[in-house]
Amino acid sequence: MPNIVVAGAQWGDEGKGKIVDLLASRVQVVARYNGGHNAGHTVIIGGERYVLHLIPAGILHPGILCVMGNGMVIDPWALEKEMQELAARGIEFGDLVISDRAHLILPHHRALEAIAEERRGSRRLGTTSRGIGPAYEDKAGRRGLRMVDLLTPETLPGKLEEARRHYEDICRAAERTPDVDWERLVTDLVGFGERLGPRICDVSLVLQRAVAQGHSILFEGAQATLLDVDFGTYPYVTSSSAAVGGVASGLGIPPTRIDAALGIVKAYTTRVGSGPLPTEIGGSLEEELRRRGSEYGASTGRPRRCGWFDAVIARYSVRMNGFDSLALIKLDVLDALAEIPVCIGYRHRGELVSELPADVAVVEACEPVYERLPGWSAPTSGARSMDALPEAARRYIDRLAELVGCEIGIVSTGPDRHDTIFRSNSRFAAWFD
Repeated sequence: MPNIVVAGAQWGDEGKGKIVDLLASRVQVVARYNGGHNAGHTVIIGGERYVLHLIPAGILHPGILCVMGNGMVIDPWALEKEMQELAARGIEFGDLVISDRAHLILPHHRALEAIAEERRGSRRLGTTSRGIGPAYEDKAGRRGLRMVDLLTPETLPGKLEEARRHYEDICRAAERTPDVDWERLVTDLVGFGERLGPRICDVSLVLQRAVAQGHSILFEGAQATLLDVDFGTYPYVTSSSAAVGGVASGLGIPPTRIDAALGIVKAYTTRVGSGPLPTEIGGSLEEELRRRGSEYGASTGRPRRCGWFDAVIARYSVRMNGFDSLALIKLDVLDALAEIPVCIGYRHRGELVSELPADVAVVEACEPVYERLPGWSAPTSGARSMDALPEAARRYIDRLAELVGCEIGIVSTGPDRHDTIFRSNSRFAAWFD
């Protein structure tokens, strides 16, 4: 069995949770490499809905080692809440470990994010205000706290001093009154250290030992390529490395240990928050697509903006990540459409653009160039073979693969685990023979 990365190829919310859950039973380890609890992976098993914010989706499979990597930022309050909610539903956590090098999200991070968003005014990024960005800023600014610091409680007050000064300086400049109870914070962190301490370890060592023992690893990303801090539509991005390249730095695993990459795309396009979405539909048709696709954030409940499939960004993601295969999600949401526009390029100032520009202002000014494909006006929900799909749906899938330059090896036709088609002639099928 190979070691496989599962990463989003659009702006997130593509359905990575379902695919990770679907594949987890075939590996021994599931490891998440980036992001915080602004991400949400929804998994539906036998009609039961599970929403995972921090914990890898492999936790729903007993006996699989689940790893939270150093590339994540972890809110310990949110983590314990998630664990308690899952435990109440019978989920066990004996095989969950947390990187000792992962940084912590603390109360002042949430306050800093709210101040930053307010000061941006009309250019707000549309963050979740959960403190993810400021936690990564403290990490880069070398004033953050890490999980390992919870293991030496006597050092916590001193280690918080620089972060406290930074926070209070910003509050003064913003004419805000600092409202963090630092003594209470230390007490809380000591408690987290006592409860989470047995799970905190060097996950790089854990993973490399697993590889040496012949175990297979599924690397799970949060958010997606177009939200990657380096390769996304900056500044409307997350603060971590969400693309495949984030695996090595986010888990301490050599790139040579990654055997294959599976990209996840929706049959259309969505994004949450501000930033460019060239194919955004608008009006009642967008609202209908949102309703049919249940396009509301798993973590926040915010309505997602909906657009037609954008081959420019999907092709860019294939190139940036080196995807070997793609999983196409939510094909059934398009069932009622007689005609389906697909963006094959952009037009900017009269010139055709086939690659994603780096300048977000250019992307915002681009007009999509559409190819209109016939719909199938027939149900595909629950189909489990390509032969069960209408011919027009099969042609739609093949045309998307042609446009983005990568095979589509998996097609999802519904939210349940089993509403999935594995194409027998794909590279992906060979990985799991």
